[in-house]
Amino acid sequence: MGARIFIDGQSGTTGLGIAARLAAIPQIELAGLPEAQRKDKAAKADLLRHVDLVVLCLPIAAAKESVALVADLGPKAPRILDASSAHRVAPGWVYGFPELTEGQAEKIRSAARVSNPGCYATGAVALLRPLLDGGLLTADFPVTINAVSGYTGGGKQMIADYESGSAPDFELYGLDLEHKHVPEIMAYGGLERRPIFVPSVANFAQGMLVSIPLFLDALPGKPRAEDLSAALAKRYADSRFVRVATDRATELEPESLNGSNALELRVFGNEARRQAVLVAKLDNLGKGASGAAVQNLALMLGLDIAP
Repeated sequence: MGARIFIDGQSGTTGLGIAARLAAIPQIELAGLPEAQRKDKAAKADLLRHVDLVVLCLPIAAAKESVALVADLGPKAPRILDASSAHRVAPGWVYGFPELTEGQAEKIRSAARVSNPGCYATGAVALLRPLLDGGLLTADFPVTINAVSGYTGGGKQMIADYESGSAPDFELYGLDLEHKHVPEIMAYGGLERRPIFVPSVANFAQGMLVSIPLFLDALPGKPRAEDLSAALAKRYADSRFVRVATDRATELEPESLNGSNALELRVFGNEARRQAVLVAKLDNLGKGASGAAVQNLALMLGLDIAP
């Protein structure tokens, strides 16, 4: 049995990526509104009555408005997958990272409302949560997270600035230390102490590296880097999309997973110095956005489709 899906905000980067992934899947029918009716609440409400699921690829305020429209439909309301940051830590929403813990995929499968993770948060949570659950990291540990993303993660204006050559080759941002992904990193990474998160953007379109440095002797039980890697490997042993690499790389670039829904985790360690760095690599438009959304859609609709 197929499913009818409406992507609310299809003209944005994430919406276009989801539509492109779904267009070739015969079990999916994409519904839409004419350009002139996209901001017409009555027309949107009528369409929502006739779809199985709506994907929200909207600014925060607009996403909340669409959720209110859905709520007003009662028994005719479709299920919701929100790809914005509006509901990632909101009560009543299931976090759309199927690999989070055992049973998370089943929660997504049966949920009426799922919130797609943020790109940076995907990498950070994937690295932190298994270590918290395994007792190798405490919830009050002072965590520092650094990350670099391709410019497509910054929206239409940033994309235009980079593609016109008016943006710098590299820049730190979020230096007020109030980045919108921090609450979900804390909530789903298992942290009680707010981490220091410093994101950056560079002059490449897609790709992402998220890194977390650790002093091993400051961790419970003073583990080795190999112990951290083993905890990650155990958590994701059965995952289709998350893998723990064990190669001896001394350099790492951010773009090799572009176009995929893969998430690659590594632990780099120096036992003599008792230091380690956790690193996650992903496509910020793949597992960090559109690919993850399609993975969640497949679970919610009971379809065996590849992101």
